[in-house]
Amino acid sequence: MNLLSKLNAKTVFFVALILTASGMISPPLALVIGICYGFSFAHPYHIESRNLSRLLLKLAVVGLGFGMNLRQVVHAGKSGFLYTAISISGVMLLGWLFGRLLHVSKKASYLITVGTAICGGSAIAAIAPITNPNEEEMAMSLGTVFVLNSVALLIFPPIGFALHLTQTQFGLWAALAIHDTSSVVGASAKYGTQALQIATTVKLTRALWIVPLAMLTAYFTKSKAKIQLPWFILFFCLAAVAYTYFPAGQSLYLVLSRLGRVGLTVVLFLIGTGLSKETLRRVGARPFLQGVTLWAVVAVISLMAIRGGWISL
Repeated sequence: MNLLSKLNAKTVFFVALILTASGMISPPLALVIGICYGFSFAHPYHIESRNLSRLLLKLAVVGLGFGMNLRQVVHAGKSGFLYTAISISGVMLLGWLFGRLLHVSKKASYLITVGTAICGGSAIAAIAPITNPNEEEMAMSLGTVFVLNSVALLIFPPIGFALHLTQTQFGLWAALAIHDTSSVVGASAKYGTQALQIATTVKLTRALWIVPLAMLTAYFTKSKAKIQLPWFILFFCLAAVAYTYFPAGQSLYLVLSRLGRVGLTVVLFLIGTGLSKETLRRVGARPFLQGVTLWAVVAVISLMAIRGGWISL
């Protein structure tokens, strides 16, 4: 790539970054802009963007907590705990079965399943040091989950509107069927305020399952790798406590909540820039088919259960 192309790639990146941070761009549109960039340019800051998006996502989730009532957070978390436990168990079993049927390597299959069952790339990043996959297996699992995660963010809100899902129904569906926390929050924010609160709370409750799953994985693989704790969930709860019980800071909470939404929009742009032709090439047909099949089953069954009244808050 010549110097002019490098300069163009850097210039477009920073212009798009500033635009998505301006607050004038919706989260789904930010993701689309990022994907367009990823397919059009060789990313000059690929590693930096990935690291920044991970940190910024955690800070954005904490910021969103300053706009959520703790009582509603606790209610949604308690109600969603059982559904989360059942769905994670079911997804883990189906993921193992599909991986065996499609002859996907054990480690890649396990990471794809974990990413689908809990919280996408964050779960994969937490489990990978324990299972010690090679570079190709890591790329396959992250690429598969990332592509499907991006698709879900774009198609879930239109599906929800077409089916006339309530705010509660959509928030619960997004939390159960979309991989990453970033896309769950982005899709539910597009749908409505109540959907955002429910989706965020149930998804963060789901993310807590990283810890027991990591411990079980370490036990069975006899790994001594350090388990990563999702510390940002604690700060999200503390933010909700402040919003609920210390009303004197409402003006500050409004600013912090707004910054959380803007931060999420930037996160989705950064995530989108990581999707490229190379990403798709490295995924491979069988791991991708496993991921698509598993995700489709989870999305359809959870939607049917929610619409049928079997799952509710």
